[in-house]
Amino acid sequence: MSHRSVGRELLSLFSVRTVAGQVFCFVLGLVMLLVAGAATALVVQGRSDSLQEARTRALSVAQTFADSPGIVQALESKNPTAILQPRAEEVRKEAHVDYVVVTSARAIRYTHPNPALIGKHFVGPYKKALTGKGFTQSGSGTLGPSIEAVVPVTRSDGSVVGLVAVGLTDRSVNSVADRSIRLSIAAAVAALTLTVGGAALVSRRLRRQTHGLGPAEMIRMYEHHDAVLHAVREGVLIIGVDRRLILANDEARRLLDLPPDAEGRTVADLGLDPGATELLVSGQTVTDEVLRAGSRMLAVNLRPTDANGGPPGTVVTLRDTTELRAVTGQAELATERLLLLYEAGARIGTTLDVTRTTQELTGVAVPGFADAASVDLADPVRRGDEPVTPEGGTLAMRRTSVAAVREDHPLYPVGHVVDFVPDRTRAMRVHSDDSDLKHDFTMLGWRNWDPDVAERLREQGFHSLISVPLHARGTVLGMANFWRSGESEPFADDDVSFAEELVARAAVGVDNARRYTREHALAVTLQRSLLPRGLPEQNALDVAYRYLPAHEGVGGDWFDVIPLSGARVALVVGDVVGHGLHAAATMGRLRTSVHNFSSLDPAPDELLGHLDEMVMRIDRDEADDDGAEVAGATCLYAIYDAVSGNCTVARAGHPGPVLVLPDGTVEFPEVPTGLPLGIGGMPFEAAEFHVPEGSRLVLYTDGLVERRGRDIDTGLAMLRAGLAGRDRTPEETCDDVLDALLDDGPDDDIALLVARTRTLDPDQVAQWAVATDPAAVAGVRKNVSQWLADRGLEEEAFATELILSELVTNAVRYGTAPIEVRLLYDRNLICEVSDSSSTSPHLRYAATTDEGGRGLFLVAQFAERWGTRYTETGKVIWSEQTVGDPEEDAF
Repeated sequence: MSHRSVGRELLSLFSVRTVAGQVFCFVLGLVMLLVAGAATALVVQGRSDSLQEARTRALSVAQTFADSPGIVQALESKNPTAILQPRAEEVRKEAHVDYVVVTSARAIRYTHPNPALIGKHFVGPYKKALTGKGFTQSGSGTLGPSIEAVVPVTRSDGSVVGLVAVGLTDRSVNSVADRSIRLSIAAAVAALTLTVGGAALVSRRLRRQTHGLGPAEMIRMYEHHDAVLHAVREGVLIIGVDRRLILANDEARRLLDLPPDAEGRTVADLGLDPGATELLVSGQTVTDEVLRAGSRMLAVNLRPTDANGGPPGTVVTLRDTTELRAVTGQAELATERLLLLYEAGARIGTTLDVTRTTQELTGVAVPGFADAASVDLADPVRRGDEPVTPEGGTLAMRRTSVAAVREDHPLYPVGHVVDFVPDRTRAMRVHSDDSDLKHDFTMLGWRNWDPDVAERLREQGFHSLISVPLHARGTVLGMANFWRSGESEPFADDDVSFAEELVARAAVGVDNARRYTREHALAVTLQRSLLPRGLPEQNALDVAYRYLPAHEGVGGDWFDVIPLSGARVALVVGDVVGHGLHAAATMGRLRTSVHNFSSLDPAPDELLGHLDEMVMRIDRDEADDDGAEVAGATCLYAIYDAVSGNCTVARAGHPGPVLVLPDGTVEFPEVPTGLPLGIGGMPFEAAEFHVPEGSRLVLYTDGLVERRGRDIDTGLAMLRAGLAGRDRTPEETCDDVLDALLDDGPDDDIALLVARTRTLDPDQVAQWAVATDPAAVAGVRKNVSQWLADRGLEEEAFATELILSELVTNAVRYGTAPIEVRLLYDRNLICEVSDSSSTSPHLRYAATTDEGGRGLFLVAQFAERWGTRYTETGKVIWSEQTVGDPEEDAF
């Protein structure tokens, strides 16, 4: 750009003939006034701040000097000036004050910048400071007008020993103010420069936007644009942010039939349809939106007016497209079909239930697409299997769902069997006006059409049918039928394509539900095969149980009742996290493992430790094989001893047991909570408590007390209420608990185990201490023989004496004291020999040349079963013998 053009552009800014020049001159004058006022205010403020700072500094220096160490001693010395004058001058220079004067209590100067004034009387209202309070003042001193601060110097008893006066002359104060004034002037000049530059830029932009036009020229331009606006054959509206109509040309008034005073009124007051009003004030960007205005079809475009720096609002253009009504009708039909397909995608297949999926299909089709609809499925599909398509034969299908506009429709009801020939996979469209079907509805594709039903179809005006097979992965699952009747338009070719798309989506949902049904049935079958099918025979507990699977899916809850040696019974409940085949299979593995571990007769905490290690090993193995991990399992293991009436319990992340005493009192015994199985790192702890005879032990999984919308504390309170009160049998207890806590199908599996306790009568238990002498065996045999004879068990005496002789002999030879013998007469006859040694005997076959080694072999021959269990003090070797014919039951 040349220097001449730059100069011309600068001169145009000051030209009052253009709008830009007028704006620039106005802004420049206004800014100069504001800058001048601001500079004056800054000068005044700077002077005031300087005075205030001088007072503060003088008072601070005076007070600091008066409180400095040794000032009182210096004033009371023989020559205060010699001590204080150097200190005062040093402080004056460092604090940048004009003088520091120290006087006596009678105002005689000891220090002064002018040594000639030392010893003279201090001039000023110093008596105010003698009262013990400092002050500041403005006045004329020996150095001229100044700001002066006077403070007293006091002894420890509060008496005044002298005064300290510190001052700054007006010249020093003004020097500070002058610096702030120069800064204010510089800031004002900078602000004026920036503002002039900004105004120049704004004026330059305004000049470009107005193209350097003056007011008269802009008026002429507005008139020209207004004429063009009203001459075009397209409606134009401008709507402000307050939803008021700012401008409307003649074409817009004609198309929308606006009133004469429309401009300035809100759009809602213009009498337009609610849909049109909502669209015009939406503020959105719209392109060719079709709007119905009376008998006209208008194409509407909406754009914001502030896209290029204009005022906020919306500009609307309208075109009359009434002649495109037919095209619009087709678009509306396509839109309706798309919406119906969207609705089908959202509604069909919401559950993994075959019947429910077909009901969703008919519910979507009626009345949006057809007046009636039905779905027939092959029976194997309903069971979860794939149908076998016969070659040349018919496939039996059962009506699964039906829906119609009229309740008295003539279609077959749900459950009716319809034979279908699966010789096609494409849809078929049929209309009653077809020449071969006009008088015979029995040719619609079924072999066993009921003439009465066909006649009722004709009477109710059913005239058009689309029949679409449901097929997935090459297999026909069923048939969907869509009917139209009365004044409804017959199905067209486009409707066939739509019906195929609709049924294809439903077929996927039906096939998914079928496959889920099959998997669920397999899981249920597996789970039932892995759960106990009955309760073992034992006399220590009366047991009842309930197992309720979740209404969706198969879980991994289980329970067990395991008889142990010594009239003891183990109660087990557990829960594997998750649902499906994996959870059921894992449950079976854990249940089998508990059975195997319990055969070794460990303590509950030891058994859970073994189970925890096994779960961790399973997790590692399946993780290496990219399999699904157990992902969490809990277990509670309890051992009830019918001899002592004690119960020992350990749990791994599982809810604790509930104890219901014979009087109906409900207790929750404290059992330490261990980590869930498979986590490892922490040992399990067991708790032992006494259970009175006739009490009920209640074990359960968390599905009983936890569910959606109810926390575990509420569930435990409901469980307590359901168990409290009257004495009930275990069966009645199970029913009452489920009635109290369940009002519908459970969200999770529930395992509930209720056991009423019994104890052995003292007459059924015998116990003797045995000396560590082989000769003591004879005494044991004698006592045992007599005890068995007293109970009518003479037939068992020989085998029992032989068993105890071998067991006691082994304990005397290889065990350590104390040695005890215990007999229990329960369902079987139980012999137990205990000692404090932890060495376990082993069964072996002795050679013909061996002199010993046949003891345990004989025990195994005469006893039904035998074994060893370890205690805290040693071990117990036990054997069980079946009693041939006891005189009476044990209980």
